[in-house]
Amino acid sequence: MGREQDASGQEWIVPTGEATGIIPVGEDLEPIQVIGNDPIRQSFGAQCLQQAVNSRLAPGVTKVVLNPDAHLGYGAPVGCVMVAPDHIYPGPVGVDIKCSMSLLQTDLPESELIDRKPRKELMRAILQRIPTGPGKGQRSVPKSRLVDERLGREVVVQGASRNVLRRLGIPGDWADRCEDARHYGPSHSEDQLAHRLEYGLRDAFRDKFPEKCSQLGSYGGGNHFGECEIVRLADPHRDQQIAEVFGLRDGCVAFLSHCGSRGLGHGLAMNQFHLLQDRFRKLGRSFPAGDRQLVYAEIGTPEAEAYLCDMAMGANYATVNHLLINSLVLDAFQQVFPGVRGELVYFISHNIARREEVDGQLAWVHRKGATRAFPAGHPDLARTPFAQTGHPILLPGNPRDGSAIMVGLPGAAQSCYSINHGAGRAMSRTMAKKTLRQEVIDQSMERSDILSNCRFYPIDEAPEAYKSFPEVLRSVEQAGLARTVAKLEARFVLKDGAPADD
Repeated sequence: MGREQDASGQEWIVPTGEATGIIPVGEDLEPIQVIGNDPIRQSFGAQCLQQAVNSRLAPGVTKVVLNPDAHLGYGAPVGCVMVAPDHIYPGPVGVDIKCSMSLLQTDLPESELIDRKPRKELMRAILQRIPTGPGKGQRSVPKSRLVDERLGREVVVQGASRNVLRRLGIPGDWADRCEDARHYGPSHSEDQLAHRLEYGLRDAFRDKFPEKCSQLGSYGGGNHFGECEIVRLADPHRDQQIAEVFGLRDGCVAFLSHCGSRGLGHGLAMNQFHLLQDRFRKLGRSFPAGDRQLVYAEIGTPEAEAYLCDMAMGANYATVNHLLINSLVLDAFQQVFPGVRGELVYFISHNIARREEVDGQLAWVHRKGATRAFPAGHPDLARTPFAQTGHPILLPGNPRDGSAIMVGLPGAAQSCYSINHGAGRAMSRTMAKKTLRQEVIDQSMERSDILSNCRFYPIDEAPEAYKSFPEVLRSVEQAGLARTVAKLEARFVLKDGAPADD
């Protein structure tokens, strides 16, 4: 835009409230909506804000929302919402299609995990079933549930169908606790996805599909994790009804998971980026703002149809991956604590494009590091368990400061019924490794009595590498988008890293 700004990008934003603001982008265009109080507005950085402006000015885009966890991303900022009625953008979906959160609630009282010995035993039991790390799959753990190529095909085509869940030993009613249990292609048929899969197996997948199938039921690396939690209702008297609908148990143990579509989703996304970028070059078409990561396809074209099919297959894989992980976690709990019961609270995405109504018009709502926040009475929640309450919003913070479960409010309409997906990075992975000290991080985890499967907690995933989670939540509540129903206190964390000595 050519305007002057300070290093934080603060001068771009015009405050409109205690925790809201706008970024003007032109007289005839709706400005970018910004969610964040003053400390958060100072955290965005000029590069992140420039990406938001580039996204807003891209062809076919009608709205952009910047959430308080926003930071520099792939084409569009991580932590943004982008609305386009007739265009689909892979960048604002991301390379980890349908990266998501899920929460398993057990009836195990917190007293059972005060001592470290049962916590370590539970960690070992989970890691015997669920691997962590890039490229790791069920074949790398002794108590696996292997997925062969035939079942893998059904997973990517059917998603969390009754057939798939039965064959994987996952409770069938868990599908009712998913934001979207099944995804389809533009024709809303399984046949279209099956045809697209056959094309992929001849071309992009080649001989890699069986390997990708074996990664179902695994976390992967980076910021993905499994975390054992204690549930604390924010106001047990006020939120008793919501807690019952959500399935939350105050003072009991729960398990929070963060992962996505693993190598399959990444391969689908990268292949689509290459195909669409090549098409732009062949047509002599300019990339928006000169950024090839903002490549797009017009709805109704063969290119859009292909991307939407691939996105649906990646999303189906991610859904089943989470449900399988939760089933395996429950197995581990029952091995260590015989008789314990557990149920899925919810499974919700933060990297997806969904067809939703915005300002009376159907449009593709791209949530890149953003979480859906439908409140009670929202029409899309009709015929779900959450029609009268709003659905659970699962927000990871960090092990030291905890995580949160929120519920949307009518005010979320201003953000296209979306809020943040977590805390959001405050520094890059490279910067974190250069500036943070390993011993300080490990001592902080020790003081908080939080165990990990890693000998050294990953520096680039340290709490200090992220924004202040309490401030992010405060911004959401001050803006009237959602309110906190429960806090989650970590007892141990499973991540990719060198295994601990014990």
